[in-house]
Amino acid sequence: MRLSARNQFKGTIVAVTKGQTTSHVGIDIGNGVTVTASITNEAVDDLALKVGDAAIAVIKASDVMVGK
Repeated sequence: MRLSARNQFKGTIVAVTKGQTTSHVGIDIGNGVTVTASITNEAVDDLALKVGDAAIAVIKASDVMVGK
């Protein structure tokens, strides 16, 4: 898979929680860090995502905010 997004983290799916229309997918990217993505249920089904699968968290953001 080739994408323009440069923030790509390989990991393992540790959770798939489906809601009415949206799922939350947790990806363990190592060192105790889990990235959670909100994607459509249709995308989960199309990609056949399940716990234990290898996956890539691709992060593309035009704005990142930091607060303290």
